[in-house]
Amino acid sequence: MRYASLTSRLHGEGSRVWQVHERAQARSRAGDDVIVLSIGEPDFAVADHIADALVTSIRAGRNFYTDSRGEAPLRAAIARHVERYAHRPIGPEQVVFMPGAQAALFAVCLVLAEAGDEILLPEPSYATYEGVMASTGARVVHVPLRAARGFKLDPADVAARITPRTRLIVVNTPHNPSGATLSRATLDELGRLAVEHDLWLVTDEVYADLVYDGEHVSALAIRGAEDRVAVIGSLSKSHAMTGFRHGWVVGSEELTGHVDVLVQSMLFGSPPFVQDAGLAALTAPQDATAAMRAAYASRARVVVDALRAVPGIEPHEPEAGMFVMADISASGLDSISWALSLLEEQGVGVTPTEGFGPSGAGHVRIGLVADEDRLLEACRRIAAFQTTRP
Repeated sequence: MRYASLTSRLHGEGSRVWQVHERAQARSRAGDDVIVLSIGEPDFAVADHIADALVTSIRAGRNFYTDSRGEAPLRAAIARHVERYAHRPIGPEQVVFMPGAQAALFAVCLVLAEAGDEILLPEPSYATYEGVMASTGARVVHVPLRAARGFKLDPADVAARITPRTRLIVVNTPHNPSGATLSRATLDELGRLAVEHDLWLVTDEVYADLVYDGEHVSALAIRGAEDRVAVIGSLSKSHAMTGFRHGWVVGSEELTGHVDVLVQSMLFGSPPFVQDAGLAALTAPQDATAAMRAAYASRARVVVDALRAVPGIEPHEPEAGMFVMADISASGLDSISWALSLLEEQGVGVTPTEGFGPSGAGHVRIGLVADEDRLLEACRRIAAFQTTRP
């Protein structure tokens, strides 16, 4: 049978990283004592007022077609939500609601890039980015994020890779897998490059509400490049709503108009009851998010301190998010082999970042998705595993 060339482009190195998670899940379902830290799935329950809004909406008969952009009250709430980081007015006409940040990024890339273009992508980057970029037909050009810099992007590395074919710069801040954040100066420089070279700057900011100290710095706050910026956001991590598929894109009216046409062709709108749950999440006090943020910061501290005492492992200190990235290159194993052996011998599932890009080689990502006692147990098992290495 013949399939479109797209199908082969989607099967890249990034798809391999999930084999550890899949095995960990299978063993856990079989009853094995496995600590699954291999996916960014919050272990917190969704807040009651969000669940109540969903149920109430369904029982009220809110199960019909909606505006393809998302309903007006929700888009207005998203606009107010991101204004905190933009420090400028954002209108609901600049927002398109999408079923998750993954769909939002896919849609934005599809309307901005095509075959013959180049997309600059700092790496290591989240594994599914590879398939998203491949769907456009554009060529991905990697920009290395160096461990020695704490995986913080150097704009000079971006500038050095710009060619006449460059169309997009795609960045993730706070960063998955390292938890690093971008400074205002870095984002301003990226905005300057976008203006100078007629580019788009697309930022995935799904961990914006999980910055441990201080305020998230958003690309929406760049001055002079507003019409060249598209920001992706979501409630999946900040409100423990991964299964709700609640995300958005914020950009110029012209950009969101093109995204809306794509949504009409692909989705024809999103469930109103999911939108009602999101509206409840955004308009209520953010106490649950604050508690999650504090818990992740505390868990990160526990894991980093514990792993620093383990010979042959060097954890990187995150500034945000729900992961700790650790250098295991001293083992002499690639990260996939190391993670598979750890799972087999000690029953701990972590994500190898080999498939997150060349700069992820020799590292693993540890999800902060269990309580501190369970995380300490995982660190003890990792230490025991390390003692068996030659």
